[in-house]
Amino acid sequence: MTSASAPAEPKRLSPARLSIAYSPCPNDTFIFHAWAHSLVPDAPPIDVTYADIDVTNNLVGEGGLDVMKISYAALPEALERYELLPCGGALGRGCGPLVLTAPGGPTDLAGRTVAVPSLKSTAFLLFQRWAEGGSPARIQVLPFRDIMPAVRDGAVDAGLVIHEARFTYAGYGLQCLADLGEWWEKTTGAPIPLGAIVARRSLGPTLIARITAAIRASVDHAFADPDASREYVLEHAEEMDPEVAKAHIALYVNEFSRDLGPVGYSAVERLLGISLERPSTAQG
Repeated sequence: MTSASAPAEPKRLSPARLSIAYSPCPNDTFIFHAWAHSLVPDAPPIDVTYADIDVTNNLVGEGGLDVMKISYAALPEALERYELLPCGGALGRGCGPLVLTAPGGPTDLAGRTVAVPSLKSTAFLLFQRWAEGGSPARIQVLPFRDIMPAVRDGAVDAGLVIHEARFTYAGYGLQCLADLGEWWEKTTGAPIPLGAIVARRSLGPTLIARITAAIRASVDHAFADPDASREYVLEHAEEMDPEVAKAHIALYVNEFSRDLGPVGYSAVERLLGISLERPSTAQG
């Protein structure tokens, strides 16, 4: 059990509106559509900020927003102020980050320049584990959207990519050197933890339970009526092809989005080497 006491902050017993940040990626907008559009009865009202996960990863040490989507790699730093919620995140199989190169590119990355989207991401943590024992690569942080063009144009030797890049990298003329999710699954037998939903501890257990229930109800709404969020998803998906957005959702939204369960918690603990607080009883 992780011991993580909240810092001395005034408790918010019943805030008028909660602040929440999640990415504009299709899996997040699909999951949170119902809550964001007041379709979940009795859910706390929210003000939504759309933020890349690297932004929220860097907010956890500063207090951040009430509820945030962060990388599981950033969870140990977050646990002093935030509680991991058992739903709404991204954890699964066949959905891990990829290491891409141009055709004829290097198979050994020792001394090579590798572009990554964040140093606090689960993708980079997996890359470090995968490359463990080998000669280190030179790391360059680039915005996610710039990584594949940089590999294609020869500005970097390889790129670590996430999300919809799994479906689009071939269009850039690139090849997959390593599927880190596949490597993790073969090595551990566990699904790969990618993104976590956390809530500020100072909100208190009653409000956090309401937040958890609202997220789970929003997931249930999305599963029951997957077309309801279509306009919202495509509005925020940066002109993503609708079929790519649909495939993205199918890959990243699954039973773990509703409840981590013992398998999900075990996978997170294995990835991070920590023990986690777990809900005392099954919810919903």
